Amino acid sequence: MSREKPVDEARNRFTPLAVVKSLGPGLISGASDNDPTTVATMAVLGSTTVYGLSWLTILVFPILATVQFIAAQVGLVSKRGLQQAVRELYGVRWGLVLLVSILAVNLFTVGADLEGGAAALGLLFGVAWQWFMIPLAAVLLVVLVIGSYDEVESVLKYVLLVFAAYIISAFLAHPKWGDVLHNTVLPPLSLNSTYVQGALALLGTTLTSYAYVWETIQEAREREKVTHLGLARADAGFGMFFAVGTFWFILVSTGTTLGLHHKHVATAQQAAQALRPAAGPIASDIFAIGLLASAVIAVPVLVASSAHIIGTEFRWSVGLSKPVRQAKAFYAALVAVMTVGVLISFLGISPIQILFIAGIIGGLGTPISLAFLLLVGRARRVMDGHAIGRVLMVIGWIVTTMISAISLFFLWQQFGSKL
Repeated sequence: MSREKPVDEARNRFTPLAVVKSLGPGLISGASDNDPTTVATMAVLGSTTVYGLSWLTILVFPILATVQFIAAQVGLVSKRGLQQAVRELYGVRWGLVLLVSILAVNLFTVGADLEGGAAALGLLFGVAWQWFMIPLAAVLLVVLVIGSYDEVESVLKYVLLVFAAYIISAFLAHPKWGDVLHNTVLPPLSLNSTYVQGALALLGTTLTSYAYVWETIQEAREREKVTHLGLARADAGFGMFFAVGTFWFILVSTGTTLGLHHKHVATAQQAAQALRPAAGPIASDIFAIGLLASAVIAVPVLVASSAHIIGTEFRWSVGLSKPVRQAKAFYAALVAVMTVGVLISFLGISPIQILFIAGIIGGLGTPISLAFLLLVGRARRVMDGHAIGRVLMVIGWIVTTMISAISLFFLWQQFGSKL
């Protein structure tokens, strides 16, 4: 018989006001998931497949919501971030495996997102994006080092409003909504390399590990009672609902303005054309503002989560709430992660291309961290009788298996078929 103790549903009820007040970790995780990597990936998919993957964009919501629900419960119940829980349960070696799998994705994504933010500034000021790379990284690093994350979080919630530009543009692009809905509900499935690569990039950029790793870290930091689990799940669900809605509208707007006219995206300037129906001559500026906002939200989360898991693995004092003198190694890791991200951004790949590649790398690395999240979610030793329910667990393993299969098929298409 299972010894799992059901969460007290009577005490776990919540009101709309309570939900609004509780918005924080899940909302920021959802917002950070809509980073420049995702914006670029959706623009590439819209320009290459039109609405062909709109169905997968919608399907991503229950997938993301399930993963975020699990992450919220792991963090809130265990009072541990994912890295700490894995290290305690499975030892140093497996902790290092998780660390490497997350960092491999995070470091590349930091570089991609910094490049996306710099490209946005380049569009706004008409100057080469390379000039903005180091200043942007320096400003975001200063915010992390000298600012309170609680204060930063309260500001980031309102940055989400900038993403409305993508939603408005989809309507003003005047797509044939019948075609959009048909592709969303009754999609023409295909196994050609463009669709498989696109599906992997979509899943990789939306299911990238930093979002749910950060969710576990922040829920653990909040140290709420288990009776607040309903509020934590509502926060996580709302964040992902908002994010997925934005994904879909970006795909629709770029599919209509670029894909139908066979204009494949290769630069940020070309992607900006997707907003021209909404803003006319200032479409580039609106696209740039949205891209910059997504970088400002995502990069701090990526850098902080990376430094946190590094510090946790090596048992340093970690946390943005700690002053520098009490967590010198942790803040040194912040600087190191940001520095590596800047170096990656100067690889000579165009901003849109590096952002899309980052999504593919995320898809290849995600199954490892997802598997660890699910294992921790069922571990009684850290879940204190409130292990993840069987339904969520089954869905979680289905998602992990699906991404693994797509990743293997993609690798076979790229390499195996040429042998």
